[in-house]
Amino acid sequence: MRLLKKKNKKNITNASYEKPKDMKKAIKYFVALLNEYKATVTITVLSNIVSTVLFALVPWITAVVVDDVIKVMTNQSIINKWPTIQDTITMPIIYILMIAVVNFGLNYYQEYQMAKIGESVSLSLRKKLTEKMNKLPLKFYDNTQVGEILSKATTDIDKISEVIITGFNQFVYSFLTILLGIGILFVINAQMSFIVVAVLAIGVILAGLISVLNQKLFHNNMLTLSSLSTLTEETLSGNLVVKTYSKEIDFIEKLDGKIDEQYEANKLSQFVNFSIYPAIRFVNQIAFILAALFGARFAIQGILTVGLIQAFLQYLVQISEPINNSSYVINSFQGALVSIERIQEILADAEDTQYNGQVIRVDKPEGRIIFDHVSFGYSKEKLLMKDVSFEAKPNKTIAIVGPTGAGKTTLVNLLMRFYDINGGHIFFDNKDVKKISREELRKHFGMVLQDTWLFKGTVADNISYGKQHATREEIVEAAKIAQCDNFIRKLPQGYDTIISSDDGMISQGEQQLLTIARTVLSNPKVMILDEATSSIDTKTEKEIQTAIARVMQGRTSFVIAHRLSTIRNADLILVMDKGDIIEKGNHEELIQKNSFYAKLYNAQFN
Repeated sequence: MRLLKKKNKKNITNASYEKPKDMKKAIKYFVALLNEYKATVTITVLSNIVSTVLFALVPWITAVVVDDVIKVMTNQSIINKWPTIQDTITMPIIYILMIAVVNFGLNYYQEYQMAKIGESVSLSLRKKLTEKMNKLPLKFYDNTQVGEILSKATTDIDKISEVIITGFNQFVYSFLTILLGIGILFVINAQMSFIVVAVLAIGVILAGLISVLNQKLFHNNMLTLSSLSTLTEETLSGNLVVKTYSKEIDFIEKLDGKIDEQYEANKLSQFVNFSIYPAIRFVNQIAFILAALFGARFAIQGILTVGLIQAFLQYLVQISEPINNSSYVINSFQGALVSIERIQEILADAEDTQYNGQVIRVDKPEGRIIFDHVSFGYSKEKLLMKDVSFEAKPNKTIAIVGPTGAGKTTLVNLLMRFYDINGGHIFFDNKDVKKISREELRKHFGMVLQDTWLFKGTVADNISYGKQHATREEIVEAAKIAQCDNFIRKLPQGYDTIISSDDGMISQGEQQLLTIARTVLSNPKVMILDEATSSIDTKTEKEIQTAIARVMQGRTSFVIAHRLSTIRNADLILVMDKGDIIEKGNHEELIQKNSFYAKLYNAQFN
């Protein structure tokens, strides 16, 4: 059944070059995430403003000190200049130290608060996703790969958290520093500022053009990487077939070709990616050189003092730093918006519909099942079932047979409301299942599937999965009924042995017996056996059939089986083909008809 104010250049390569499908909506989602922490964010922004202003005061204070010291040094009337210089620089140094201490405290506060918000958002999103996963219909998992879900639950949430923790303060700092720095430059000298800002603008435009080109190259690189991964997976998973037909050389040639293609795509993407920083630095250096040349000229002309020139250069350095990091900040924020959009797509997905009226409870179930003219399709445009009707009487065994794709598993999926029907009615004890909550309905059903599932834990915990707070005596009794008590006691720690589906400690047949014990303990009124023995050897099948026969006693049972010999004694056999029931009756009746079922049965024994 389908069930940072500064960032290392290396970080740039990890930035996402994807764009959200709807930028405005993605930004709205991001703002909504932070809205819960509006007060803290506001205070953090205000503290950023204060720290940026204080930081911007340092070059100005330094300019005043430099000019004052020059005056002292050039004043011929002052014989002993050192005491005067000391008096001149003492208070400015104290001011600068005070600014440094205050800024340290403010920066610590900013980083701490945004880290707390980032982790809180991450925790909230993970809880929302977890809750949502349990509410999504089975068709969501049919159409969505597990890897995609895991990526959204881990990588995407981590991206959002990282941007909040490091990117938010970095963005605010960069914006305020550039804005305030440019303003002060114009205050110092408008003419020189126009030239410098124009050169810096050229650098920003150049970086933007390179970034756009890199987005295309990055996308192409991801496509080639995906193609390479697909081919590699095919090679590894189909290795036995490849060797059987001696196709190793063909696959090696294909793989080498894809490797070379991905190498060239990645090389070009990385080259353009790393060219952003040198381009920006080059333009910034040009701006710095021009500022120095014009500053020297204005100093000679007496238009600007030496202190103001050095202040101008310091402010230019302050502006250059966030400009250098702008590409990383933008790409990181853009990547976070993509992640937010991806997560919101899941959170906005339609959930399992519940009955809006008064929910009916089933206190003393009999196990009567009625399908009344049921129609169903995985899409509304294409119906798989058009008119399915039958009755399963209490404590009877109903077998469902038919070729692959006939709709056997789909039928029991509908019975347990894994999917909602398009038309007709399904009744459980004469109550419409749509009026019974899924939780209430499913607690009366037990399932034993072809593909067993055991989680990493003790044998006892795996058996008691369907019944919380089960006693050890109840667990052992269920194991005895399922005929797995003997092999459990032979395990290293018996019922306390740690197992899982993939550790190889117990065989497939033993795993199946444990799932039967799990079902026994939950004590359902209706049993569903979905090809439970199809992948088991004949000897083990007999053991499992014996266990199943004991479990089915006193219960309504639905059995899906390829081996028709196992359902000869069924009270009712439903023969399905292409989603419809084409025959029904017991074994003898269907054999006498000498139709579809008889042909299936005879084909297995002739």
